[in-house]
Amino acid sequence: MKKHGHLNRDIARILASMGHTDSLVIADCGLPIPPGVECVDLSLRLGQPGFIETLDSVLADFQCERAVFAIECRQHNPAVQDRAERMAKDGAALDFVSHEEFKQRCLAARAVIRTGECTPYANVILHSGVIF
Repeated sequence: MKKHGHLNRDIARILASMGHTDSLVIADCGLPIPPGVECVDLSLRLGQPGFIETLDSVLADFQCERAVFAIECRQHNPAVQDRAERMAKDGAALDFVSHEEFKQRCLAARAVIRTGECTPYANVILHSGVIF
């Protein structure tokens, strides 16, 4: 559920349409987008905008109850692992699944926000919470 303003109108529309437990993916530029799932493509060039920058922007406007990451990020992307740990400290439940399972779970997402991130396993599935 939406909390504050967001400049990107497609992201603002998607956040406003989210209900409790609906999911939204923030992805690096290499994650396959499932057929039929809306994609908001923010990528400008390799690395821009970055995954964490985009995640922070969305989280400022989104009530996240649970976040799902690929377990491979623990070994291959310490910055994503660190950001996941901060999300847990902020109250989000965390799940870690295989990258293959992660891609399967993306099939149920309302949308994928594609960034220009080009580091491995810089992806998250955010599940909407409620603001009351």
